Amino acid sequence: MDRKQIIAVGVASVAALGAAFLTLDFIGGKPKPVKQVVKKVDKVDVLVVTRNLRMGERIRPGFLTWAPWPKASLLPGMVTRRMQPNALEVFADARARTPMVANEPLLENKVIKKGEGGLLSALLPRGMRAVAVKVSVESASGGFIMPDDRVDVLLTRRMKKETFTSTVLENVRVLAIDQKYVADQQDSPAVRKLRTATLEVTPEQARVLARVQSLGELNLALRSLAERGDGELADEKPRLAPEFARNGGGEVRIFRYGVMGTQAAVN
Repeated sequence: MDRKQIIAVGVASVAALGAAFLTLDFIGGKPKPVKQVVKKVDKVDVLVVTRNLRMGERIRPGFLTWAPWPKASLLPGMVTRRMQPNALEVFADARARTPMVANEPLLENKVIKKGEGGLLSALLPRGMRAVAVKVSVESASGGFIMPDDRVDVLLTRRMKKETFTSTVLENVRVLAIDQKYVADQQDSPAVRKLRTATLEVTPEQARVLARVQSLGELNLALRSLAERGDGELADEKPRLAPEFARNGGGEVRIFRYGVMGTQAAVN
């Protein structure tokens, strides 16, 4: 071997030994500890619901508890232990103004405390009215209509030997059934004897309902939940059918035997 070959072999040997030592050090060596930095998050105890609550449901013992919540994420209306240490007693027997889900923080504007007035008037949006109509199991979708469902109001009139059915209102929110805002767990099954349904309507629609109840039998047709789409419940208003709408002269148009007639509106 000449001198150049000897030098090349020597360099290759040194490189191979170095690589071997590095490999052994990597495999057999202990990893260096990594220092973890944990940022402390300030938390406060807030009042949360322990189970799903339906609109109008009474808050009973065990339905509320304290849970830690990031202080930086507090929202207006949240109930903290620091500000209201006796909140469990304050909100006892309150009713849910809107549906809530388990572990959701309780906001003061989502409940109606005991003694704050009637629940139904608190549930009514501004400008709306609550009207009770006579119903039965047969005329209320077999008794399966529940509060917060949406229905169409149908009017059936029997004249001589013929029967006529017309849609009076569409997409009406049911506020209560037989003075029940929500069915408690101790209640009887959903199919029960029904007498009245309380509906949420506009003032004009309330006047029309009051008039048509004397013309025949009212039926409630349950609407599918899928028809609501992605819209908010508050955006879905009840609609008065054109044949019962109010015209410019302050009268209600009512069709009999396919012929339009008018009756003075009730002011």
